[in-house]
Amino acid sequence: MLRAKLSSLLTMGTVRRIHRGGGYSCISSLSSLSHSCLQKKRTRTKGCSESRTFHHCSAIHPSIREHSGRRSFSLSAAAIVNSAPVHVQPYLRLMRLDKPIGTWLLYLPCTWSIALAGDPGCLPDLGMLTLFGTGALLMRGAGCTINDMWDKDFDRKVSRTASRPIASGEISRFQALVFLGGQLSLALGVLLCLNYYSIALGAASLSLVISYPLMKRITYWPQFVLGLTFNWGALLGWAAVQGSCDWSVCLPLYFSGVMWTLIYDTIYAHQDKEDDIKVGVKSTALKLQDQTKPWLSGFAVAMMSGLVVAGVNAEQTLPYYAVLTTVAAHVAHQIYTLDINKPEDCWKKFVSNRNLGLLLFLGIVTGNLWKTRREVLLQNEEELRDSHCST
Repeated sequence: MLRAKLSSLLTMGTVRRIHRGGGYSCISSLSSLSHSCLQKKRTRTKGCSESRTFHHCSAIHPSIREHSGRRSFSLSAAAIVNSAPVHVQPYLRLMRLDKPIGTWLLYLPCTWSIALAGDPGCLPDLGMLTLFGTGALLMRGAGCTINDMWDKDFDRKVSRTASRPIASGEISRFQALVFLGGQLSLALGVLLCLNYYSIALGAASLSLVISYPLMKRITYWPQFVLGLTFNWGALLGWAAVQGSCDWSVCLPLYFSGVMWTLIYDTIYAHQDKEDDIKVGVKSTALKLQDQTKPWLSGFAVAMMSGLVVAGVNAEQTLPYYAVLTTVAAHVAHQIYTLDINKPEDCWKKFVSNRNLGLLLFLGIVTGNLWKTRREVLLQNEEELRDSHCST
């Protein structure tokens, strides 16, 4: 009874204060409080589960960005790495899981070779593509780990690389070595799923993986050695499908891949040329300088020539050559519009090579599917010719 009376008195007192003009200050206070809460909510960068509207977002992704008052979820590779446990993140960044473009550039020559080796009229082996995708992820991670172990002192002197896990001290060299052992062990497991010829061929690439990071100290052409390393899958993919290499197809394809790497990694190296001079390392960007575009044009001609030879020897069909013209146009546009003195333009051109590689893969697949139609037409022509001869 007493509680009810007190509640009634408090309510009446509040009403009187609002009636007498206290309402404005009360509403003003509530408005200020509401505004303050909204500001805190907007500036909050973590803990999205605290918001009732998005209380399930941590299950999907912890990173939520606001654009024009609307929230959008991010599923980028960098955001996935940031959502991992804190003690795991340095290892994921060490293997560049937050920057998947390198994995794509290592994986794509494998897909070309696997698709070229497929039976006429058939899609490429999905299981083999998955296996090589896993291997590319692991070997790219192992290569980055080796690179950062070699370049620890160099990386500390460059602002772009100073935050790398080994250079910044988040991971010691011993921890990196143990992690490298784990990656190589898993990659070996993938390799052992292939035939004996492919196992031997894959193991032969390890010397290139280990030695490449040292090349920038020795020669102005480390991009060439990177090309030899990154395009090994052009040999390995065919061998994994067919049991051994058809060198009339594999060598021109491998050569084209090396030329392709010289194009995109020279473009990439122009971003870092000032830092490279400062720390004393070499690159094709420093070697070619203002003559970069003529050299890249030469690499592009060699690349396209190799792809034509590989296509002819693999008995590719019209769709393949139609896509090659688009690939050639893509490369020509990269080179013609490139501004080697703008790092952001170099990066844009560099990452566009993922689309170029996917386009070539699509051309190989469609060309292979077209083979069945061509064989049927040839068979019909032979039957028609035989019928004419018999009459």
